[in-house]
Amino acid sequence: MNFLDHIAFIPLLPLLGAFIQLLFGRKLKNGEVSLVSVGLPGVSLAWAVGCFFELLGRPEHTFLSTIYTWLPAGAFHLANGGVGNLSVNVGFQLDPLSAVMLLVVTGVGFLIHVYSIGYMGHDPEGGYYRFFGYLNLFMFSMLVLILADNYLMMFVGWEGVGLCSYLLIGFYFKKKSAGDAGKKAFIVNRIGDAGFLMGVMLMTVTFGTLNFQEITAAAHRGQFPVGNGVITAICILLFIGATGKSAQIPLYIWLPDAMEGPTPVSALIHAATMVTAGVYMVARSNALFVLAPTALEIVAVIGAATAIWAASIALVQNDIKKVLAYSTVSQLGYMFLACGVGAFAAGIFHVMTHAFFKALLFLGAGSVIHAMSGEQDMRKMGGLRKKIPITFYTLLAATLAISGVPGLAGFFSKDEILWQSFSSPHGSTFLWGIGWITAGMTGFYMFRLLFMTFWGPSRVDHEVEHHIHESPWTMLGPLTVLAALSVVGGYLNWPFESFGKFLEPVFENPSVAHAETSHSTEMLLMGLSIAIALAGIGVAYAFYVKREVTQERLAAAPGTAETILLNKYYVDELYDALFVNRTKDIGNGLAAFDMGVVDGAVNGAGWLTRTSATISRLWDEWVVDGIVNVAAYTIKLLSYPALMVQTGLVQSYALLIVLGVLIFMAYYLIHF
Repeated sequence: MNFLDHIAFIPLLPLLGAFIQLLFGRKLKNGEVSLVSVGLPGVSLAWAVGCFFELLGRPEHTFLSTIYTWLPAGAFHLANGGVGNLSVNVGFQLDPLSAVMLLVVTGVGFLIHVYSIGYMGHDPEGGYYRFFGYLNLFMFSMLVLILADNYLMMFVGWEGVGLCSYLLIGFYFKKKSAGDAGKKAFIVNRIGDAGFLMGVMLMTVTFGTLNFQEITAAAHRGQFPVGNGVITAICILLFIGATGKSAQIPLYIWLPDAMEGPTPVSALIHAATMVTAGVYMVARSNALFVLAPTALEIVAVIGAATAIWAASIALVQNDIKKVLAYSTVSQLGYMFLACGVGAFAAGIFHVMTHAFFKALLFLGAGSVIHAMSGEQDMRKMGGLRKKIPITFYTLLAATLAISGVPGLAGFFSKDEILWQSFSSPHGSTFLWGIGWITAGMTGFYMFRLLFMTFWGPSRVDHEVEHHIHESPWTMLGPLTVLAALSVVGGYLNWPFESFGKFLEPVFENPSVAHAETSHSTEMLLMGLSIAIALAGIGVAYAFYVKREVTQERLAAAPGTAETILLNKYYVDELYDALFVNRTKDIGNGLAAFDMGVVDGAVNGAGWLTRTSATISRLWDEWVVDGIVNVAAYTIKLLSYPALMVQTGLVQSYALLIVLGVLIFMAYYLIHF
């Protein structure tokens, strides 16, 4: 079978699952829902693997498929005075970059679907079919995003995952906090999406096309010089879209609140796939970004700042999912740091390894929450490693991986980013230093989570302690697979940087020069990154294992710095003061204007109409009707004699005729 010729089946199968669940799922049993909504993404995964191996057999490692012409816009004038002929297709492009993302989305997505069978099986709201319908719809949207061969079709998938994010974050819509989190994610993402859309518009009038390959070819031809203002503007607008979807400063505020959704949602959307869409879009646009050094610098600085900012907040959070949420924001910052220094392959490598260990961390946290009857506060945990051992060991593997411990997946990708941020022509010691410090913070907050949850004396409530149990195998199976990937996933780039070489055709740019640095410097920096990670782990061990975590210690009042971090630098309060409340004030002002001026004018016109109508009615009743009535009465009086004669009796009329004839005859006889 030729898988590539039918590549459209990969996104269409989850779409079919969503269609079945959202229209007919209410009538299906949970087992039937699982069979459809997990089975179809499983077939998509198998199809994606088949397409991947067929792609490897092609010399150019690229496959294009046009389904039909979507928007034949025709000829129009370009910004440079030329004439463009825009035609946007519904088409798919599979190359090394989209192939990596395809395997990550379908592979991790399928495991999360399997996990959800156990996690959502006893959903008290009865929304099992609805949850899987939304999950399948998300898979369809994400697959459209990564397989699209042009920016406009990518934007369709981009908006689709935004919609599904809103639906899944607010899945428990009876909870006000969940509804508010869903609306917050939707609004913040719309701000970023506006930037993306403006970038697409500017790209249209600049290139006359939105096709990836055509834009890349135009960029490589040297048609635009390095530092061109229009290209820089396009890249900055595209990056604004990426900051919304991938939770970077200043639009990162939605992602921590998104933890209100079910834990599989956190794993799928906010760890493994959706939030990496911005990184994928920037990497896909690499030919443009290398022509815009200013835009690259902005990407690198924002990425580095986000990495250390979010990591510092994660240091003190007590909600197990909130720690992982800020960890996600921080790791996304690492990915943008890599893209900002021109190391796009390193950024995508971290996207892949991060999908393994962060999905595992969220699913493992879900297993802990499941065992703890819904409890998420780490201060009410402790001593769980012997009660839920499989969950503990899988979470340990993920924690070691994200902390950058040598030999695990996170070490390879994070070390590559730190190295590139130092050695790249666009890198600097400053950017490396921020990444290096963040690596130490990561080791600390992740092992703080592990130690507070699994070590020390139990702080679990007595009612909960009797119900602690290991999760079912529908949940533990995906944890085990992801744990294995978190251990071995990094070796895809070792030795000889094979992962980077696989992606080379996508990121190859003849205009970019690469700096040469010594092997000894690389080894020194690697040693420093290992040292800072181990130092962070050691500090966490000293604070949370050597010093026993007691209820008295947890109840102590936090210091000033801890209070600031616990309140997330008061960014939400600042945004409320600057934007939310000011928007409310504008809305209240507009409402007052509407009520006082617009409604006043309408009401005044109505009052004037009623008043004039009343005067007209009174004039009509008192004057006009009076004159008419008087005239009628006069006519009636004058016609009274005639009315006396007009009796309506034939006999009366005959008598009057006879009398008339007699009178005329008498008159005639007398006078003549």
